[in-house]
Formats: sequence, structure tokens, C-alpha cells
Amino acid sequence: MNNEEYFNDEEFLEMLDDYEQTVRSGQMVFMDADDLADIADYYQQEGRYDDAQQALDRALELQPDSVVALNYQIHNAISQGDFESAEEYLDSIVDHELPEYIYCRAEIWIAQEKTDQADEYLRQCLKDVPPDEYQDYVLDVANLYTDYGYSEKSLEWMMRARQENTDDFKELMGRTLFGLGKYDDSERIFNELIDRNPFQKRYWNALANTQFMKEDYGAAVTSSEYAIAIDPDDADGLVAKANGLFRLENYEEALEFYRRYNERMPDDEFGLLHQGTCLANLGQHEEAIERLLEAERTAPEDSPYLADIYQELAFAYNETGKPETALSYIDQTEELDCDHINMLIVKGHILLSNSKTEEAEQVFKKAITKSGYAPHTVLRIIVSMYDNHYVEASYKLFLKFFDMVDDDWNEGFAYMALCCHDLKRDEEFLSYLKKACACNPQEARLVLSHLFPHAVNPEEYYEYLTHQKKE
Repeated sequence: MNNEEYFNDEEFLEMLDDYEQTVRSGQMVFMDADDLADIADYYQQEGRYDDAQQALDRALELQPDSVVALNYQIHNAISQGDFESAEEYLDSIVDHELPEYIYCRAEIWIAQEKTDQADEYLRQCLKDVPPDEYQDYVLDVANLYTDYGYSEKSLEWMMRARQENTDDFKELMGRTLFGLGKYDDSERIFNELIDRNPFQKRYWNALANTQFMKEDYGAAVTSSEYAIAIDPDDADGLVAKANGLFRLENYEEALEFYRRYNERMPDDEFGLLHQGTCLANLGQHEEAIERLLEAERTAPEDSPYLADIYQELAFAYNETGKPETALSYIDQTEELDCDHINMLIVKGHILLSNSKTEEAEQVFKKAITKSGYAPHTVLRIIVSMYDNHYVEASYKLFLKFFDMVDDDWNEGFAYMALCCHDLKRDEEFLSYLKKACACNPQEARLVLSHLFPHAVNPEEYYEYLTHQKKE
């Protein structure tokens, strides 16, 4: 029985109700420490982190050597980057041959990116694993590596296991293949699992994620809707649908689902960031700033989304006529671990949008130099110039740019087509449109879809237009 099934089990729900009634009454809680640890796990899943910690504290008060409770405390400490506390809790597990000790010992090292040390330890422990526990051990280790994104290591350990046709084995293989970027294979496995159990929301969410990575956003939205139908409050399903809608540029509906997601996960800056981005795309820049500032307050110092929050704040403040505030947020990214060349391009874009052409030129030159004259950097700068209405200059730069890149280069042609369209260079427009549709239909849709009926696919833009001209 997995956690989801256990937490919906009548026996667990009765135990949870007894615990909560006792807490509300102010009486002392006398329960098995392992049961309290399970209650803490339930609270964590529900995003009730303070309640989870209280349950864990009570568990360790009643039984300081509870392996289950210590295991949860170790995971909590790891998730907060507090490896010193994780080591202290680990030391409280006396029996170093217990699987819980072995996995926690390895996990602390893996979380610290000491994977060689962890792998050597796990392989040494494997020698002492009884034959009847071998399969569980290697699959548990594979699961651990998958959780931390070391999918190649996970596959290596899975190859040590006996191949099974069980749901758990297939799910782990599906997750591992997803981590390896083999999205077609992962999608196939999760479809097989759904055929076996169509009411498992976890499978639908995993399927939505594989489809999202394949850029099949419509299918991803549909799959996430099945997860939400099974559980209307499922955070994973809500954010999966929101992400798909966002990529489909359905910002109004995406905003609603990001809001619903944050009702379930109020401390997740990812949802707040995307609420702000949706609002900005809807032209509601003041509201976007409010939501983005909330994301900034919520985000921990090491949040991987902090640079994105600052970038979106910069765009929003620039749109509300506060360029100095906008630039100050770009400057704050200098100390972050992020794409600094991208931030230079954004800074140049903001300067250019405020007619500070000389300053923008210097920033753009710096970005190009730091990137080693990377074509993608040059392209983004030309697009920024177009967005700031320097259409003729963008057109001339595109001509030089396409002479510089290799013959198999497939980006920027849709933007050049748009320049030609704006400049009434009709023959060139058709020529670049044809090339854009043939070599990069996704870019063609992104850049040129406003020129065509929604039902027309980008691969058909050129034929559609030439047919219209004939008529």
C-alpha cells in the first residue's frame, strides 16, 4: 500500500481523528511513535509543515530512538540543507545495518553531491544484503537516485534488479527514463500503467509531465484533468494543468489554476511567480508586481526561481514607467547563480525601451563578448531591437546574421519574416515565411500566429497565404 492509499485508509483516518481530538483537548498524546511519524508524513503531504513538526516532536519525546521518526527528521533536515542536524539524527539510529540507516546515510551524501562516496558505500552494503532482500535493496537505491535526478545511476542500479512486470517496477522505470530525457518511452510506460489502473492520479500526472516535455501541451492539459477529476485538490495535477495552459498562452485559465495550486501550496514561490507572469501577460502589471513581490518574500535565499522573479519584476516595473526600479532588480541577479548573459540582454532591452540607446548598445556588446559571440545571444539582441520598434535596423542585422550562421541554422527566420511584413517587403516576407514554416514551425507559431486564423497549423502558413493571394 503506497502513502496515498494508506492516508485514505479508514484505519489511518480514525487514528488521525483521535490524534487531532487529543491535541485540541490539550491532553497529553500517548501514541506509538511510528504512528505519529505517519501522521507527520500526512501533514507534510498536505503542506501543514508546523503540524508535521509537532507530531514528529511528540514522537521523539515518547520514543527518542524511533527509527521511523528519526528517518523523517533526517529527510526534513536534508530538505532544508541542514546536513549537520541530519548527521546528528542519523547518529541516533544505533543499528547501522538497518536499511533505514543505510539509505539515510547515502541520501545525506547524495544531497551534498558526494555521489561517488554514496555509491561506494551502497555497493559495499549490497554485499551483506540477504538474497531475499536483494531485489528490494537495489530498487530502493534506484528510487533514491531518481529522486535526486541522478537518472543514469538509477538505471545502473535497476539493471542489477530482476526485471518485473509489477506496477512499482514499471513506474520506477518510467520515472528513470523521464529523467534520462527518453520521453516517448516514459510516456508509453505510464500509458500502460494507466491501462492497468486508470484511477491512479500519480500516473496521470507523470503522463502529463512527459507530454509537457515533448511540448504536446494540449495532451498534457488533458492528462492533468484526469488527475484533477480523481482528486480536485491534487497539487501536482493543478500545477501540471496550469503549466500546460501557460504554454498554450491561455493565461486567464492558467492564472486560475496557479491560484488553486497556491491555495494548496501557499509557500511555493513557483506558483506565485507564474501567477505574476500570467497577470503581466494579461496586461495587469500592477497586480503582477504584487504577486511577484509575494513570491520574492516567500522564496528562500537559495530558491532556483529567484532570478526569474527578479527578471519578471524588472519587466513589470518597466511597463509601469519605473525603469530605475526595473534595472535595480536586474542588478540584484549579479550575485545569483543564473544566466548572467540573459540578464545583460534583459538590461539592454529595458534601456533600449527607455530610449537609452548608447547605454543599451554597451550592455548588448558586453553580452555578445561574454557569450563568445554565440549566435543565440546575437539573435536575442536583434529580437529585442525589433520589440523596441527598431524594425529597419533589425532587418539589416538579420541579413548580416544569416550570413554568419551555419546552413543548418533554423532560428530567427520567423522574426525576419515579421520584419519584412512590417516593412512591406512582400516577396522577402513570403520567402522567409516559407523557410520558417519548413525548418522551425514552433517558432513560426510563436511569432507569426497573429497573422493567421487559429485553426491553421504553422506548417501550413505559407500555403494558406499563397492560396489566399491566388483567390
